Amino acid sequence: MPVQPHSAMVLAAGFGTRMRPLTDHTPKPLVEVAGKPLIDHVLDRLDEVGVRTAVVNVHYLGEQIIAHTASRKAPNVIISDERNEVLDTGGGVTKALPLLGDAPFFHLNADTLWIDSVAPNLQRLADAFDPMQMDILLLMAPTAGSIGYDGAGDFTMLTDGRLQRRTEQHVVPFVYAGAAILSPAIFKDAPQGAFSLTKLFDEAATHGRLFGLRLEGIWMHVGTPEAIAAAEKAILASAA
Repeated sequence: MPVQPHSAMVLAAGFGTRMRPLTDHTPKPLVEVAGKPLIDHVLDRLDEVGVRTAVVNVHYLGEQIIAHTASRKAPNVIISDERNEVLDTGGGVTKALPLLGDAPFFHLNADTLWIDSVAPNLQRLADAFDPMQMDILLLMAPTAGSIGYDGAGDFTMLTDGRLQRRTEQHVVPFVYAGAAILSPAIFKDAPQGAFSLTKLFDEAATHGRLFGLRLEGIWMHVGTPEAIAAAEKAILASAA
C-alpha cells in the first residue's frame, strides 16, 4: 500500500560555498530564483502534496532561515538547530528524527529545484513508495536534459527501479535530484554525530531496498551563481 507522508525533513544547514559571493552574507536556501527563495520553492512543493510539518535544519547563518520561515503557516516549520555543531546530511536527520514521527517522511535538499510535468513529482514519489520493498525511494533526474548539471551521474536504475551506485570510471544516466522518501527504520543503527546520508543509501542498496523514480519534467541544478540565470529562463519558458 502506498504511504502518504505528512512530515518532511528539509536540509538547509550547508555552507553554500560554490554559490559565493551570493552566500557570503545570505544562506543558500534564501538565495532567490525567479523571485522566490530556494527554500520557499521547496516548502511550496511540500504544501502542494499535503505535508503538514516540515523540519528544517539550520547551521550557517541559521538565524536568517529561522526568521524567514517563522511566519510560514503551511507547512508548519519546525527548526532543528545545528548552529553549534556540524552534523552533515545523515547526522542532521538523525538529530531531527524525534520531530519527524514514526512513518516514512519526505526528505528534500533546501536548494533542489524542478519543474513538474503533469503530476507533482512529490505525489508520484508518495504513490510509488512501497514500504514492503523499499527503505529509500530517490527522485532521479536524467543527466541528459537537466539544467546546470554536467557531472557523471550518481546511479544506474534497473528495470524494477532498484538503484546501483556509479563506479568511479563510469558515466551513468541518472543523478539524485535532492528529493526522496525515507523510512525512519534505516536510522536504527546509525552512528552518533556527523555522517553522510550516502552511507545509508549504500546500505539500502546492498540489501536491494534502495529504489529510484524517474523525475518527470525538468530538474535544475542550481549549484553556482551562473546557474541561476539558466534556471530562471527554464521557469519563465514553462510558464509561457
